[in-house]
Amino acid sequence: MRTACLLACAAVLALSHPALALTPAETAQWREDLRFMAETLPATHKNLYHSISPAAFASEVRALDDQLPSLSRAEVIVGLERIVASIGDGHTNIYPTRDPRIGFHTLPVRFTWFEDGLYVRAARPEARRWLGARVVRIGDRSVAEAEAEVESLVGHENAGGARYWGQYLLAMPEVLAALRITDAPGEVPLTLATAAGQERVVLRPDSPVDIMTGDISTLYYLQPGWLDVREASGAPTPPWLRDLSAPFRLEHVGDLLYARINTVQNAPGETLAQFASRLKAEIAATRPAKLAIDLRQNRGGDGTLIPPLIRAIIQSESIDQPGRLFVLIGPATFSAAQMLTDAFETYTNATFVGEPSGSKGNAYGDSRKIVLPNSGITVRASIYYWQDWHPADRRDATNPQVKAPLTFDAYRRGIDPGLAAIEAAAPDKPKPPRAPTAPG
Repeated sequence: MRTACLLACAAVLALSHPALALTPAETAQWREDLRFMAETLPATHKNLYHSISPAAFASEVRALDDQLPSLSRAEVIVGLERIVASIGDGHTNIYPTRDPRIGFHTLPVRFTWFEDGLYVRAARPEARRWLGARVVRIGDRSVAEAEAEVESLVGHENAGGARYWGQYLLAMPEVLAALRITDAPGEVPLTLATAAGQERVVLRPDSPVDIMTGDISTLYYLQPGWLDVREASGAPTPPWLRDLSAPFRLEHVGDLLYARINTVQNAPGETLAQFASRLKAEIAATRPAKLAIDLRQNRGGDGTLIPPLIRAIIQSESIDQPGRLFVLIGPATFSAAQMLTDAFETYTNATFVGEPSGSKGNAYGDSRKIVLPNSGITVRASIYYWQDWHPADRRDATNPQVKAPLTFDAYRRGIDPGLAAIEAAAPDKPKPPRAPTAPG
């Protein structure tokens, strides 16, 4: 335990010193990794040049190669991230939150985007006094300027997808220093808006970034050693934040049946098809006035598992009605969750509520790993093109008919604007049952 602590402390202490340029031997290794990535990506990706030309891609690779001798390790990694993000799809990426070999750190605060700005949503005990503060500046940049810089490192299909990952990067000292948002990774100056007014603070690295796996968003998890603003407020936990790690959840909220589907996967104790059967049986037994299906924490999974769920909804004629069936979506709704959203749009009478999804119906996906030979860093590349929408459909997201963005105050008070909007909606008169088709 003591050895682990000493190693962690040494890693954080090392960040307090100015970044060192690569040695000639390190430069040669990174040059080999860059060349390997540049050669392997076109061979792996379904269509690497769907959004960037071969000449532009080659130019970016060449520019980074020329700069290598003068860069630090973090600057090289950020340079690789930018090249991969320029390919222009959400499944082609390099993410520090998914690769322990990168080894970046995080601040003792968690940043989260809400409709009204970027806030300190959670904090370590030593940073508790800034819990709930709105971020005004990071280093010498406005939040908007810093956001634009970090989102150039994020593979994405739309603004929501970029912002989802960008909020994690904004709390990584190595990223901020590599982008020249701050002067050094050991100290991150912030300007925060608190109840007492604006305050200039300096935060230092806390620990290595959490490595994320699976297809459920972990953004709002309550984690040991961290205090979340909704815990501090004592607000009740709303349905959308209860038991967040559960793949499926079903409960009644007044006369509304609330079904949360956090992943398009089979759970250890229940397949998605079995959950669909359970949902159908619950609709038949309780005859709810409305059904809300929540996909806001759903990061994807296996799109081939979708049909039984859609069939269960179509066969529930009392609920597959305008004004009775609602689907909640947001920027974390991605990949196979987008495919599920597309299926609801195509085959049911669903009304979409919330915020634009984090993906789109015609997109590249199903990434495969490319491991760089020297650094061991993982690059992901999309290998399929999925076309759920018409080829001429130029939307970059599924947009809700009922907008219900999450504000910071609503989150802090345990209020779900999406569910509140559904509860307030007046249900339409039910359609009569479908008449049987006459033979002949």
